[in-house]
Amino acid sequence: MENKICIHNMNQCVHILFLLVVLILVTTTATNQLVAVGRGGGGDGNGVMKKCLDKERHALLHFKASLQDPIGCLYTWRAEENDCCRWKGVMCNNNKTGHVTGLNIRLCLLEGEISHSLVNLSYLNHLDLSANYFNGTIPTFIGSLTQLRYLDLSFNYFNGTIPTFIGSLTQLRYLDLSDNDFNGIIPGSIGSLTELRHLDLSYNSLYGTIPQEFGNLTNLQGISLGNVGRCRVENIQWLSHLSHLEDLRMDGISLAKQNYWVDVISSLRNLSHLSLDGCELSQVMYPYSSSFLNSSSSLYFLNLRNNNLTSSMYHWLFPLTSNKLQYLYLSNNMLDGIPKYFGNICSLTFLNLNNNSMAVEFSVFLSNLSGCTSLSLQYLHASQNQFTGPLSDDIQTLTNLTYLDISNNRISDTIPMDIWSMWPSQLTYLNLSSNNISGKAPDLSSHFDSNSVIDLSSNNFYGPMSNVSSTVASLDLSRNKFSGGISFICQIVGGFLEFLDLSGNFLSGPLPNCLWHFKRLVVLKLEDNNLSGRLPPSIGYLRELEVLDLYKNNFSGELPLSLKNCTSLNLMNLGANKFSGNVPVWIGEKLSRLYVLILRSNSFFGTIPLQLCQLPNLQILDMSKNHLNGTIPSCLSNLRSMIQGGKTYENVHFMLTSDHVVLNEYVDQAMIEWQGDEREFFRNLGLLRSIDLSSNNLTGQIPYAITNLYELISLNLSKNSLLGEIPLTIGQMKQLETLDLSRNNLSGEMPSSMSEMCLLNDLDVSFNNLSGRIPTSTQLQSFEPSRYNGNRRLCGPPLSKKCPGDEESEATSVNGKSEGDGEDIDEVWGWFYIGGATGFVTGFWIACGALLLNRQEGHVFFHFYDGFSDWVYVKVVVFIVNLQRN
Repeated sequence: MENKICIHNMNQCVHILFLLVVLILVTTTATNQLVAVGRGGGGDGNGVMKKCLDKERHALLHFKASLQDPIGCLYTWRAEENDCCRWKGVMCNNNKTGHVTGLNIRLCLLEGEISHSLVNLSYLNHLDLSANYFNGTIPTFIGSLTQLRYLDLSFNYFNGTIPTFIGSLTQLRYLDLSDNDFNGIIPGSIGSLTELRHLDLSYNSLYGTIPQEFGNLTNLQGISLGNVGRCRVENIQWLSHLSHLEDLRMDGISLAKQNYWVDVISSLRNLSHLSLDGCELSQVMYPYSSSFLNSSSSLYFLNLRNNNLTSSMYHWLFPLTSNKLQYLYLSNNMLDGIPKYFGNICSLTFLNLNNNSMAVEFSVFLSNLSGCTSLSLQYLHASQNQFTGPLSDDIQTLTNLTYLDISNNRISDTIPMDIWSMWPSQLTYLNLSSNNISGKAPDLSSHFDSNSVIDLSSNNFYGPMSNVSSTVASLDLSRNKFSGGISFICQIVGGFLEFLDLSGNFLSGPLPNCLWHFKRLVVLKLEDNNLSGRLPPSIGYLRELEVLDLYKNNFSGELPLSLKNCTSLNLMNLGANKFSGNVPVWIGEKLSRLYVLILRSNSFFGTIPLQLCQLPNLQILDMSKNHLNGTIPSCLSNLRSMIQGGKTYENVHFMLTSDHVVLNEYVDQAMIEWQGDEREFFRNLGLLRSIDLSSNNLTGQIPYAITNLYELISLNLSKNSLLGEIPLTIGQMKQLETLDLSRNNLSGEMPSSMSEMCLLNDLDVSFNNLSGRIPTSTQLQSFEPSRYNGNRRLCGPPLSKKCPGDEESEATSVNGKSEGDGEDIDEVWGWFYIGGATGFVTGFWIACGALLLNRQEGHVFFHFYDGFSDWVYVKVVVFIVNLQRN
């Protein structure tokens, strides 16, 4: 499930990044062309350019006046400039009339109302307002712009239904309403746009059936209905009328009832791009007829992902896989192998079979690609299957392969040492991670292209690593059994390295002083090894470094001053080492982007520097298990990310290769002390807000100001020498789930405001000098008595020690019993407790539900129980038992 989520999120990011790049490129080109049109030659035959009409110039100025223009996209639209044909994004018929014929205002981040004044541009035939912040419904006056041939409103926030008046724009050849918030049904009036060549309604929230009227759009060359919402096709025959169709995208549209849909697709002789991702194709009883098997296909791109297809589909897939097919996507299905005819698709360059059920030997799989496909195939994605056996030498028959991903399989045995040196092509991407591959460290120095990605993580490779490509961009050797030193990284001199993960091995020795080669490095992970010595001065050359994780090694000495130059750092985990000296003040002064700072289990001494309070993004601060002294700085209340709710840190890092083919995603992770155990936080790391200063020599009082950290989820100040009272206002920290103040010298009563901390599920105030009654609340009485032990003058449930006056109150209650009562008082009170517990559960959700589920405010409810129902049950039982006991 985690992998599926990761894949889904990565695909979304790829989609967004790709579209933005395309938008920028197209915008630059279009803008240059428009400027040329606006300022180019032409005229009335006498060399005189026609200026725009005053009426249309005023219409454009009214349009601009109603908008917010944050990046100055319309800076040339000035009243003193009489000729609007010279304005950026404005196209005119300069040769004859001077009328405004086009507006191309895309990717300008404009916001506001689209002025009705545009209706005065009666000769407008091109309107592009894409990639802005326009919202609301499409203005009705657009239906009056009957000369329009091109209308693009994509990548905005338009909502409501797609208006039927769109059908009155009968001259339209291009209509794009994608990536908005439209809902309702798709209007059949779009079928009136018989001149249409391109239609895109994708990425909206529509529902219902695809209108049969779409069959009237006989001039269509491209139609995209992908991810339009919850839509279905009732009768697919309308597609057969679109004889000019070249590009068809219907991702997410249900075709579950469309028998013979393959016949219809096959009849479209010009179709080259077909995407039917998640169309419920496995539910179709008769996908094709016998006559279809004699047909041929013109497809070069075919996407059938996420359809639960089994290998029985290969019968009807065969005629769609002609020698024109280059891209074939069959991931996230239930395929148990591939047919032999796959080896004869001589044009196939890209094959994606991720996340299927191929429980076959990898050598058998390769043999079915051994025909002419072995010469054409460049990209093979086959991760998350069940391939068994060794990594066969037959892989070398794929002579032009540059991208290989067979991660998360059951491939075992050893890899021949010389397999990469004999590879016939230059690899750009190699991912063998999460298999059972063993053997000595392979030679990775040759046959890897510049900016390449190598991932051998989570296998059983062993021995010293000696040779690695000098031009690698991403190298992941983590979670193996590699040993020896890491001086081999000094061979990486190409300047491309962005990601280096050597964690979870048996590597030893120092971190070599050659890091100046890695000026593009974003992630450096060396945790869980036996590395030692001081950090080298060259670490200061890592100016682009965002993640530095050295957790659980034997690094020692003071932190080098050059580390302050790594100003891009947002996660620094130096925990469980032997670092010493004062905590550097420059961490707070220079590393302003930090959201995770972990220094625990080292030998740092001195006071906590006040400069740490200057870190505006800090969400996780762990300085536990050191030798720190002095007081807790009250300025910790300035940590803005622990005060303000809402936005949480996006802990994902992207690395893109030079050819823009591979998008490598890394999600931050860290081992965090959580409720007495060490737990690995992964995708939810950016949601956590925690302070841990435990196991030091801190003195003085707990600052009252620290209770202003309203969004703090975990606070651990245990095992220090803190004095004084628990701050009376601690109850305003309503997001706290973990609070540990144990083993200090705290005195006084527990503040009554603690009864308001309804999310608290782990509390420890044991071994202090607290006194008085434990405040009454369902939460505080549900904890084990051991969480209050060591406070001799503390009394009341859940402790067995009664508070002064409890005996008298109890005696009065018993003596007041009526002789005529027919029920035993214990039974009455038993039902009362059960009813109270039931009320607690109901009240808990009513009172705290908004806090637990309010995603807009960024609230998070962390629990690590096997099931929430079990947790509630345990809480109720403890509640009843404790009340009955007392």
